[in-house]
Amino acid sequence: MSGAGASAAGQAAAEPAIRCRGLRKVFSAGGREVTALDGIDLEVAAGEFVCLLGPSGCGKSTLLNAVAGFSPPTSGELSALGRPVAGPGPERAMVFQEYALFPWMTVERNVAFGLELKGEPAPRVRAVVDRLLEKLGLSDFRDRFPKDLSGGMRQRVAIARVLAIDPPLLLMDEPFGALDALTRRSLQDELLRIWAEDRKTVLFVTHGIEESIYLADRVVVMTYRPGTVKRLVPVTLPRPRDPASPEFNALKRELTALVMEEQARHQADEAHATAD
Repeated sequence: MSGAGASAAGQAAAEPAIRCRGLRKVFSAGGREVTALDGIDLEVAAGEFVCLLGPSGCGKSTLLNAVAGFSPPTSGELSALGRPVAGPGPERAMVFQEYALFPWMTVERNVAFGLELKGEPAPRVRAVVDRLLEKLGLSDFRDRFPKDLSGGMRQRVAIARVLAIDPPLLLMDEPFGALDALTRRSLQDELLRIWAEDRKTVLFVTHGIEESIYLADRVVVMTYRPGTVKRLVPVTLPRPRDPASPEFNALKRELTALVMEEQARHQADEAHATAD
């Protein structure tokens, strides 16, 4: 390859999966403007697992919805896979906390929905659905309806449905927040296994400090409103990670201190608003 060609290839390889530059989001509420995000600068590399962490009101979900194309930023630059984000797209798939399954469809039909919408041939749909049901431990539940499943099983179906369309970017908004501790850890391990196999880019919103350390390559600690990047914290602990290890807990103390600073700002802001 020529020098120019090699240089171009290197630039293409270095292109981040997600890029935010000066991202700002302002909402109008009750006759006044509320700045939810202010000057977000962030790059997420292809194949990276990044967690957004911070107190309520710091704009984590607002940032995720902007990347998903659901809520365009007020100003700034936002691109995914090298293209400006102008709206939702199949390359950016969202997993919500509330599962968002079709209650009138079986597990199998829910997982197949996106592929059928794309017009994929029936044999391919069947093969993909069978593989994902097996991978996520859902094969014995393929004919069940969402109402007949536990919360953890519903979230497995939601993840399988997203993976069926094979998006390079996986956006997750506190997907395990409503689950009990044992189910949450089981699904965290399942997600990490799938991520290790497929190396999709994951942007994951969480309130859980331990969850962010357990999952992420990097943790983005966000400030209380207006949300911006307070600290980018790399997590270099080898996987699988042991939450009882001294290294894990040292990082947990560091992140806890950062988040509690912003939580204190949140509480002071609420106290000031109440006094007014």
